Amino acid sequence: MFALVPLWWALGAFYLGWSVFGVVLLALLVTRGRVALPPGSAAWLVFLTLVLLSATRLDRVTAYLTFGLRFGFLATALVVCVYVHTLVRDGTRWDRVLRPLGWYWLGVVALGWLAVLMPTFALTTPVEMALPHSISGERFIQALTHVRANEFNPQSRTPIYRTAAPYPYTNNWGTAYALLVPCVLAYLTSVRTGRFRVALWVSLPLSVVPAFLTLNRGMFLGLGAGLLYLGLRALVRGNARLIVSIGGLVVLVWVVSLVVPVQEMIDARVSSTDTNVDRMDLYVRTWQAVERSPLLGYGAPKSVDTTLAEEPLGTQGLIWQILYSHGIPALVVFLGWLVLVARRLAAAVSPAGHWLSTVPVIALVVIPVYAYIDPNLSVIFFAVGAGLAAVGGPVNRASTGPSTMAQPVPLAPWRTRGVGRATVPAPPLPPPAPQPATGVAAVPLRMPEPPAPPSAPAPPPATVPAPGAAPVVPPATVPAPRSAPAAPPATVPAPNAAPVVPAPRSATAPPPSITPPSTAAETPTGVPAPRAATAPPPSAAPPATTAAEVTSALPAPRAATAPPPAPATPAQSAGTAVPAPRAATTPPPAPAPTVPAAAEAARPPASEPDRPVADAPRQGGAA
Repeated sequence: MFALVPLWWALGAFYLGWSVFGVVLLALLVTRGRVALPPGSAAWLVFLTLVLLSATRLDRVTAYLTFGLRFGFLATALVVCVYVHTLVRDGTRWDRVLRPLGWYWLGVVALGWLAVLMPTFALTTPVEMALPHSISGERFIQALTHVRANEFNPQSRTPIYRTAAPYPYTNNWGTAYALLVPCVLAYLTSVRTGRFRVALWVSLPLSVVPAFLTLNRGMFLGLGAGLLYLGLRALVRGNARLIVSIGGLVVLVWVVSLVVPVQEMIDARVSSTDTNVDRMDLYVRTWQAVERSPLLGYGAPKSVDTTLAEEPLGTQGLIWQILYSHGIPALVVFLGWLVLVARRLAAAVSPAGHWLSTVPVIALVVIPVYAYIDPNLSVIFFAVGAGLAAVGGPVNRASTGPSTMAQPVPLAPWRTRGVGRATVPAPPLPPPAPQPATGVAAVPLRMPEPPAPPSAPAPPPATVPAPGAAPVVPPATVPAPRSAPAAPPATVPAPNAAPVVPAPRSATAPPPSITPPSTAAETPTGVPAPRAATAPPPSAAPPATTAAEVTSALPAPRAATAPPPAPATPAQSAGTAVPAPRAATTPPPAPAPTVPAAAEAARPPASEPDRPVADAPRQGGAA
């Protein structure tokens, strides 16, 4: 499609067969299955819809042929963009993706030199001979099928030969040159080796001669605007290498201009022709016609008599062509698409991405004077599709071998944008370190204990610790007002026991519950105690104790009227155990063991009823 441009031109099928290649690419995409559309596709589909609506304004049969040809260029451009976008997303080597544009460039330069060496070359093509005379005799179809190397005025005594092949008009050649130069430089800055790269380097200086002979002021304007845009970006980002590259390109153009007197030739052409007068007359008449049909236009250009000859309205620039043929809304959508893709491509940071980002800028600058609803539109969409797919990928990658975009490399997002940014998941954060308990303390759990033998009966409740159990140190007893009957005897302290922090008093106590031995996987969830108490790890795992032993080792909370003790229930989690309240009738105390002197001194006098001690959290859970 792109590589064999000289062959399609010689056959006369360069324009007429271009949409056939678009159908082939569309079939490949359909057989592939679901594909991702590049950004801006929705806007282009809206534009195509408006173009189809404008076909209702056509008034002659031959106009439908030219309308179908132009609509084929518009649809094929979108298919090319989607196809290239899919290739880049699939990880195709960057040199393979851009190589078709390189071949297209070499074909244009070769035919340009044919125009330089053989100014009057013309060819009757097989397609021209195959078409009926009623179709091939149409002025527009005749220009496409009867090919010439140059555009010139055959009636002039001193004709000015301007490079045109493979296009019918020299303005199309100048537009293609302005659009292809950034694509070639994108390939050269991304691919470091290969014979094809050498061929492109050689073709760059050779292309300047046929480019100057076009005498296209719009071509120089577009290239200058693209270089200015790129230079400003490089200056803002401090990219010295890119600034040097732009300077080298400008120096090359200046050196060639010393050999080819471009300015003198342009001045001579302008002074000997009335192109400016004709162009201004066409602009005025086009705008007057748009005022009569601003929404849908007229479907296709129409020929009118100008100052010097008959010329079609809506052909001297893409703005005027869209306005006249498809209406003001279609022009607004088209300009919006160009601005959208230019903004997206501005995200590229590599030299290849920088050069590709100038393509929509050049296309935006030349639309007042040049139209490119032809194969040049596919060139624009080719570059845009590759750039859009590579903004978050290959264009932003570092060099990896012969091609800077040959290997897929994971990327970090270059920055946060409202539109189009690389989505890379952030690495998982490490789990937060456990925070030490502050304020309200949690009583540490005991080490896991082996279950008690099923045949061993539970010992009766007593204040004496079970044999082998972890000793319990009673908290400091705080005297409390006398407001309850006699309290049970004070808890007997045991040596080497962890201190127990008293829990805050409550008005009413929940019903008692029997707690089983705690496990290491259980976490206290009950009411936290005011202060933490860290118990040293036991030297050996003690034998299992029942909840009754733990309960009997701790005093019961005070209550105005204590409810009767509840029957034993299945064991709950040690972390949610709540100390049982005192019963109304105090059971007879168990045989008192040997009480240390400190506990004996803390016992209240015999003349006063025993004062209950504050509730203490049980060992193995928070009270």
